[in-house]
Amino acid sequence: MIHNTSIIDKKAKISKSANIGPFCFVGPNVELKENVNLISNVHIEGYTTVGKGTKIFPFASIGTQPQDLKFNNEKNSLVIGENNTIREYVTINPGTEGGGLKTIIGNNCLFMISSHIAHDCKIGNNVIIANNVPLGGHVLVEDSVIIGGNAAVHQFTRIGRMAMIGGLTGVTKDVIPFGLCLGHRNYLEGLNLIGLRRQKYDNSKIMELNKAYKEIFSSSNLLQNLNKIREKYKNNILVSEIINFINKDKKRPICLPNN
Repeated sequence: MIHNTSIIDKKAKISKSANIGPFCFVGPNVELKENVNLISNVHIEGYTTVGKGTKIFPFASIGTQPQDLKFNNEKNSLVIGENNTIREYVTINPGTEGGGLKTIIGNNCLFMISSHIAHDCKIGNNVIIANNVPLGGHVLVEDSVIIGGNAAVHQFTRIGRMAMIGGLTGVTKDVIPFGLCLGHRNYLEGLNLIGLRRQKYDNSKIMELNKAYKEIFSSSNLLQNLNKIREKYKNNILVSEIINFINKDKKRPICLPNN
């Protein structure tokens, strides 16, 4: 169903089961999959694909030009997965040449009011981004991350799987998987042990992870610390995930505990 006050370009690909409420704009290169729901006053343009079951609330702006002075009208894209909830005043930009020309969002995510996903971001599944959170360009957010209200994430930062970022935190350093992160400039407060238990990970593996965390950050020489524990915890997939995250190529330093 398409409301008669909405402007839908004839070239747009709109599923018959999509619902477009009043005063929406959908550009010529947009594709809306099955059961997408635009409540009202939603603006979508560019080479943007919105996956099935995604619900977009009023005054969201999706697929508009990246906020990057280097952008020179290259053909770029934005891919939004399935069953996402995009609340009022959310803005999501497509990619730039410097980041592969594509912004990607996974499935089952919640973007609360006035959050911003900048160019070339890669967002995993089951991510929750609270009110007024901006992600700078080229940010990587892995699965099941939660970012609290009014936090801000610096460009090129990586946030590992199941990490939790406290409200008002300035994230300028990479956050390890399962990390709890706080501060005016982010520091590690510990691990998301409650989240791991809710995901039914074996308690002995979680306790090993907690022990390994203390050993990884026992001194500022992370690589030396990792070399010491690599063999010791080789059978713990949670510890291995943190080790692999730290060892990957990165633009930002790794976030450390405050003490």
